[in-house]
Amino acid sequence: MSEQATPGAESERPSPADPASSGPAPTRTTTPPGAARPASAQAAPTPAPGNEAPTDDAATRDANGDSTGTDATDATDATDEENERPADQAPGGAGRTAPDAPTAPVPPAEPQTNQPEDGRKESTPGVRGAAEATGRWLLRLARRPYWERPRSSWLVRRWPDLTASLVATFFFWLSLTPSLVPRPWYYQGVIGGITAAIGYGLGALISWIYRLTLRRRVPGERFRARAWLTYLLLLPWAVALMLGQSADMQRELRQLQGMPPTLTWHSMMIALMSLTVLALLLVVARTIRLFTGLLTRLLNRFVPWPVAVALGLAMSTVIVVIGTRDVVWDRGILEVADRIAAAKDRSTDPGVMRPYSPLVSGSPDSLIHWDDLGNKGRTFAGTTLSGDEISEFTGEPALDPARVYVGRAAYDDYADGAELAVRELERVGAFDREVLAITGTTGTGWVNPTTVEALEYMNGGDTTVVTMQYSYLPSWASFMVDRNEAGIATRALVDAVYARWEQEPADDRPTLLVFGESLAVSAIESAFDGLDDLLERTDGALLIGPPDFSPIHSELTEHRDAGSPIWRPVYDQGRHVRFAQFPDLDLPRPHGEPWEYPRVVYLQNASDPVVWWSPNLLFERPEWLNEPLGPDVTTAIDWFPFVTFWQTTVDMAVSYGSPAPHGHRYGSNPVDAWAAIAPPEGWTATDSERLGWLLEIRHPPRHGWAG
Repeated sequence: MSEQATPGAESERPSPADPASSGPAPTRTTTPPGAARPASAQAAPTPAPGNEAPTDDAATRDANGDSTGTDATDATDATDEENERPADQAPGGAGRTAPDAPTAPVPPAEPQTNQPEDGRKESTPGVRGAAEATGRWLLRLARRPYWERPRSSWLVRRWPDLTASLVATFFFWLSLTPSLVPRPWYYQGVIGGITAAIGYGLGALISWIYRLTLRRRVPGERFRARAWLTYLLLLPWAVALMLGQSADMQRELRQLQGMPPTLTWHSMMIALMSLTVLALLLVVARTIRLFTGLLTRLLNRFVPWPVAVALGLAMSTVIVVIGTRDVVWDRGILEVADRIAAAKDRSTDPGVMRPYSPLVSGSPDSLIHWDDLGNKGRTFAGTTLSGDEISEFTGEPALDPARVYVGRAAYDDYADGAELAVRELERVGAFDREVLAITGTTGTGWVNPTTVEALEYMNGGDTTVVTMQYSYLPSWASFMVDRNEAGIATRALVDAVYARWEQEPADDRPTLLVFGESLAVSAIESAFDGLDDLLERTDGALLIGPPDFSPIHSELTEHRDAGSPIWRPVYDQGRHVRFAQFPDLDLPRPHGEPWEYPRVVYLQNASDPVVWWSPNLLFERPEWLNEPLGPDVTTAIDWFPFVTFWQTTVDMAVSYGSPAPHGHRYGSNPVDAWAAIAPPEGWTATDSERLGWLLEIRHPPRHGWAG
């Protein structure tokens, strides 16, 4: 094996095989001791063929530090390895040593010290040594404050993408903006994590598209290091500023809705919770990505790569969708919710006793057994007012009200349940009373006692209220699985009761009213074929907090009179239908226009998320954010894609946290509404005020979702 020439020796020993070596021998030059070596001797050696050292691309970088290459990181690592190679090893290969050459005299050896091979001094033990080690670590971190996967075959980037991190931070800031109702800090943490994850996904997509289309212009290592350092240094200050501004906006919203300005806003806990939620969602997303890559490579053994990619993506999508729907949602969340709700439906709330009045379902004389009423049905029947309680308020003799409730366990299909309700109405003498009211229920079967008792107090107990339970699930779960069932069940009840009511003499029929709250509004509206059918078949309707998908409500707001805002619409100049948040101020509007019977009143708050929530919030700006805003909606609110949807979704969970009439609370407003729809003879505004105070005492605000 021929030896590799060393620097400085090439001019001294020409190769015998070289034809140019014939002739006079070159003059031998010797470097004097202590003199500098010639430039030719100091030049970098030429590597042997096939063993070329990696070329550092630093020379190709511009003045700003940007690399014109596409793999600056790998080149830098290779150069570092070359610089760290021992001096006695030739670059052509390991273990090759150069032949002897004239060199300067070797100076006397220095005393040996315990020094690392790389020439650095040994760290001083103790605090100073730890400080030096920390300083070196910080210096390395400052030079490269990110982790780069060593090979493109690595499917998972262990260090977050900078562009994705920037977009995630921006989305987190958007999540801190106010929405319809004040929210507690822990819900803010959930919203922040979800929206940050959405932003991270969008940012990662942008970064991927950029690398795919502009690969030659990828920023260099120095630029990336400076960008990461800037981001990491500014991030804590930016988050602190965001959380501080968010707390101020939440206090302003609380004051706007009549709440104390004091606020428990744990900024550190919000940041930690958001980061935790974001990390969990990223782990799930990267697990799916890793699984898709493995599946694609497996398929590539049998089919070409493009086909494998298409099949891998399709199969992964199907597995994720089916797994999420069937396993996580149906067999997980919904099954757990069903078991909890079923156990709750079999229980009885504290203080609720079985009634012994023959005018109430569940009594010993009733056609419906007490155990078949369900939890909300037992509460509805077991808390019925007595004639004596009503007399204490009116100062006049009063009747015991009648209440009919058909629990879900009492019938097989809706037709049987409706027929059972009619027979129970006949048993209690409902068609001989002054008022007969049909109401829908929420998912759990709940009926607002304030609305029922307001009607009973106003009419001296000469009333009958009837309803039929269609589900025991919470409203959110019922909306997902039983959304159409509410309308089907309520239509069966309304049709059966109306058919029996029509059999009574026209001059001797009770006043027929319908009402509902929240999800029950959609159920009541679905029982009719539109507003005209509702006005023709009833003597009035009270609809409280209608969801966005309520059919008649949607039609009225869409075709409202020009110039009226969506949160307080005017339809047909208020001829039959009027909307109110503050009944004493809103029901007389439009001023000077007649309000004909039968009358329909919608109680809806401008800040009620149940009224305004819609899947369209994901990509479409809602009309309720247009000027002018509602009286209890902050001017700091705005619409952002994805963000507003999640904010409004969480708002529904805390919509009972605001006092009436804000959020999803309506307090004693049904009193004023009933007084406008079907006023008893001699009823005055003073009576409405007195009754409102009484009902607020009987049913103080409670936190939590009622239906």
